[in-house]
Amino acid sequence: MRVLGRVTALAWRHPVPFLLAYLCLLGATAFALLLPRLLGSAVDTAFLARSEGRLVVLALLIVLVGAMRGLLGYGQTYLGEWLSQRVAYELRNALFQKLERLSFGFHDQQQTGNLMSRATADVEGVRWFVSMGLLRAGQVVLLIGGAAALLFLLDVKLTAMALAFIPFAAWRTTVIARAMRRIWTQVQQLTGELTTVLQENLTGARVVRAFGAEEFEKRKFDATAREVASTSVEASRLQAVNSSQLTLAFTAATALVLWFGGRQVLAGTMTPGELAQFIFYLTILAMPVRMTGWVVNSLSRGVSSGERIFEVLDTRSPVRDRPGAHDLGRVHGHVRFENVSFSYNDGTGPPVLRDISFEARPGQVVALVGAPGSGKSTVVHLIPRFYDVTRGRVTIDGTDVRDVTLASLRRNVGIALQDVFLFSASIRENVAYGRPDIPFAQVVEAAKLAQLHDFVATLPQGYETHVGERGVTLSGGQRQRLAIARVLLLGPPILILDDSTSSVDAHTEHLLRQALAEVMKGRTTFVIANRLTTLQSADLVLVLQDGETVQRGTHAELVQQPGLYQDVYRLQLLPQEERVPMSAPGDGDGS
Repeated sequence: MRVLGRVTALAWRHPVPFLLAYLCLLGATAFALLLPRLLGSAVDTAFLARSEGRLVVLALLIVLVGAMRGLLGYGQTYLGEWLSQRVAYELRNALFQKLERLSFGFHDQQQTGNLMSRATADVEGVRWFVSMGLLRAGQVVLLIGGAAALLFLLDVKLTAMALAFIPFAAWRTTVIARAMRRIWTQVQQLTGELTTVLQENLTGARVVRAFGAEEFEKRKFDATAREVASTSVEASRLQAVNSSQLTLAFTAATALVLWFGGRQVLAGTMTPGELAQFIFYLTILAMPVRMTGWVVNSLSRGVSSGERIFEVLDTRSPVRDRPGAHDLGRVHGHVRFENVSFSYNDGTGPPVLRDISFEARPGQVVALVGAPGSGKSTVVHLIPRFYDVTRGRVTIDGTDVRDVTLASLRRNVGIALQDVFLFSASIRENVAYGRPDIPFAQVVEAAKLAQLHDFVATLPQGYETHVGERGVTLSGGQRQRLAIARVLLLGPPILILDDSTSSVDAHTEHLLRQALAEVMKGRTTFVIANRLTTLQSADLVLVLQDGETVQRGTHAELVQQPGLYQDVYRLQLLPQEERVPMSAPGDGDGS
């Protein structure tokens, strides 16, 4: 009932079409209930009164009532569809906006396909309920109540006989509703799993082909699709069983009425028109009884879909604006980590960072070094509050990042992520992502600083060249340079370069470093570094191991100290220093 109440409240946000739809429903129901009365009178006029003039009048009235019923039925259907589509539109937007605001911690625990299923199939389930359940349920109640009342006015005994199947129908409907809700919940979950398999295969198509795993993936998809199909068929089977049982009960009731009512007509205690009127009302009563199956189906699907949607909408992001959070404004870039510890899963997981403390003054470059899983990326993700610290605090210009609004904080932090994501759009649109009104000259300037412009100039369509989904038409180095250009266009006082030069050749890296050296002036820069040139130019090098800072200092200082950094230098960095730089320019594609 809580879910149904929330869905109804969504529809009630549009009271005018909502009320008009119900007014049309009331009118259509009233005219539907008037038709049997007119038809019964026509039968008596034809067989008893034999008045041709009155018969013509009744025929015209029947046509008029039928036309009004059809007109109001059209209004009910149109307004119901408009209302359901509006609710679906608002739910999709609310769900999308919620997913955009939820922290990395939420998305770390979710399957993309499952979330896509909630935004598509589950929203459609709620839309179907508004259209078929919320409005049709009212029609069912009105038709059953109105027809039953009129039947009692005609003949109490016949009505009691005809309505004897109603308790059976109510019991079966309740049983089926419970079963259908469980099945539709299972269908929605399986649909989410199916969407996940499909999404992973589309995004990981190259891996699937490279490992020759097409048959394996086909079997996996087939198994999930088979479960979705069989469970959906089970839902349809239950609905069909329910409808068939209700139809059988109604047919038996009609046969009894015809038998006993026919005897009353022969005995003269009931007119032929009254018997015809009774049967017509009974036929009207059968329609909502049969519709009950559809209503129950839409109700069950709507509840299961609504539960899955509201589960996301009700999720509280652990990373959100505190009450009274203020705008950070434009910062100088003084970043401090004060005894910071961090664990995933809202602090319940194993510790990832332990007691991290350091200071980065405006304009300094801080390089982070360590083995995979040592906590380098986690450190930089705490600065823009992708996650919140478990203990300690991170400050910018002396202000705890949790005391300012997320929007103002992230305006001051530019990030070039290790896993570069590009949108299926032009190079210009990707560089100017989120700022469609930025002057084209600034886009070009950012591309030049990122050493991307010369490559773009060789393309037939230049900056209007489409990069394809996830930037598949660009090489790794080109994608990383585009990501850096995107960050540079923002001009943030704090830069985070998450291994952003790992896929470029030595010559392009040299040019890129020259450009970034100028751009990084006056900006606090954090670099997850695997290149010697980065470490040599850093003001502070932090060496991380198992989430702890095991060494710190400049490259010149650390290379003289026995420890992890000296080992990394000898095994990995020294060969870079001894390698002869390339003199001929490369294309920077990283291949």
